[in-house]
Amino acid sequence: MEAQYPSCQKCNNGILIPLSDYGRQGSEIRYKAWVCTNPDCGFNIRIDNGELSFGHKLEKSNK
Repeated sequence: MEAQYPSCQKCNNGILIPLSDYGRQGSEIRYKAWVCTNPDCGFNIRIDNGELSFGHKLEKSNK
């Protein structure tokens, strides 16, 4: 069964895909962020230290 992700409500051209990360203790954080696949849109929503944030500019990490 193929996963279906929601449409981006900001641009209506991309879809929102989930991203995961690892916490300070090395445990997995599933779906820490959702980002739009349309590079011109840039919409994102994420959880940082238990708080929900969205719209921050995404930048490439040096890690």
